[in-house]
Amino acid sequence: MHSTNLLLEEPIRMVSILQPSKPSFFPAMTKIVGTLGPKSRSVEVISACLKAGMSVARFDFSWGDVDYHQETLENLKAAIKGTRKLCAVMLDTVGPELQVVNKSEKAISLVADSHVVLTPDQEQEASSALLPINFIGLSKASNFLLHIMLILCTLPSMSVKPGDTIFIGQYLFTGSETTSVWLEVAELKGDDVVCIIKNSATLAGSLFTLHISQIHIDLPTLTEADKNVITTWGVRNKIDFLSLSYTRHAEDVRKAREFLSKLGDLHQTQIFAKIENIEGLTHFDEILQEADGIILSRGNLGVDLPPEKVFLFQKAAVYKCNMAGKPAVITRVVDSMTDNLRPTRAEATDVANAILDGSDAILLGAETLRGLYPVETISTVGRICYEAEKVYNQDLYFKKTLKYVGEPMTHLESIASSAVRAAIKVKASVIICFTSSGKAARLIAKYRPTMPVLSVVIPQLKTNQLRWSFSGAFEARQSLIVRGLFPMLADPRHPAESTSATNESVLKVALDHVKASGLIMPHDRVVVCQKVGDASVVKIIELED
Repeated sequence: MHSTNLLLEEPIRMVSILQPSKPSFFPAMTKIVGTLGPKSRSVEVISACLKAGMSVARFDFSWGDVDYHQETLENLKAAIKGTRKLCAVMLDTVGPELQVVNKSEKAISLVADSHVVLTPDQEQEASSALLPINFIGLSKASNFLLHIMLILCTLPSMSVKPGDTIFIGQYLFTGSETTSVWLEVAELKGDDVVCIIKNSATLAGSLFTLHISQIHIDLPTLTEADKNVITTWGVRNKIDFLSLSYTRHAEDVRKAREFLSKLGDLHQTQIFAKIENIEGLTHFDEILQEADGIILSRGNLGVDLPPEKVFLFQKAAVYKCNMAGKPAVITRVVDSMTDNLRPTRAEATDVANAILDGSDAILLGAETLRGLYPVETISTVGRICYEAEKVYNQDLYFKKTLKYVGEPMTHLESIASSAVRAAIKVKASVIICFTSSGKAARLIAKYRPTMPVLSVVIPQLKTNQLRWSFSGAFEARQSLIVRGLFPMLADPRHPAESTSATNESVLKVALDHVKASGLIMPHDRVVVCQKVGDASVVKIIELED
């Protein structure tokens, strides 16, 4: 993969750095995904998170049962109603995740240079000398690169071997040497793996995740437990996004899509491939073609890859997502805010660089799930994103995207790029796009205009031969993870394609909405993209007093 130059507007006036950040109806163009959990599941806290800028709520089924997450979701619905802030729902699968089984939930202290045994016997009690895990074949798991060679050579697979590195982290990988432990495989005894503890640490809580660097785990990406959660909780709540953990091949995405297609409304659910290990990295291009978006899970990637290589993969992967017009989501940005009110200087810079790379959204995990300051974390990340967006070199990005797309363009691509070009030329305050599927609005957002794109989703009447219903809700919510795209669900009585006055009526409603938000003022210009009959139209409106 090839990286690109930093898309930074130069020169930056030093005096602008001293100017305070201005509050805005849209705190940032970049979206924020917040993981709801013990510290962020009450109606009050979720309401504050929505006001702070959270637009997607992530439900991580690595912990907590269906009833627990349902109660949290009901609180989310109440918060949405109370704040009148739209929020999408993301279900994060467990996948082939290895976990330490700690039934007693007592803290486990591990001392450097001591030995600890990893055993598949889950009936055993977890202790500083013995850690039960939820996988029987660990001693028979194969090195990924050797695994590929062995498939080609049709030889039996090789087991994890002495010298291999195993990492165990509290909840999500924190990277802290006091709550995470590195182990080195010393020897294999049947199904047990004897390890040397490399650093002293205390594992506290109910969930410890285990990761073996560059080792192939022979488990399905979408497990039976995942399927059960999707068919019950997912179907009941019509989830907008499925975060497919440990995506390793394009076939993983195809199988997940085939599974969702049989579950009623979930055929509309978008699949975000979560790239967490070297297998997913190796097959990234094929995965990107199949997925609706990509989540770069830097916690696990940071274990599988050398630290000095993580940034390179991030830049290359985000660039590929940008050119494909598919959302790129970055994780693990402000770990220190799990326990602190302010991020480190390095973390603040990391968030900004992710925006300059072209990321669509920032995903907060432990920071909001169990962090002490979920609302402040969302607000802080949003402000950093806002500042980075102000110096983002949109002109350079626009030219690069046009060059990448090339000619001849598709009809929709041509209209989208023309709308953005017009908005730049006339210095429009906002772009309004009328759409039914959401595709046209996403294509406009792909060109990263400096102004917000209001996606006016026109519902369509549909039937499954048993009942009639309106589409549009999925399309509106799914824009909440795309950078610069903000949805509005129109009155279903107004068709998307019309030559009558109904178009003007919907446009007036949209303009009133952005006026109320303070985005546009008298004499501002607005670019409108819509279909009139069979023709696609881009027009420029100048507002009156």
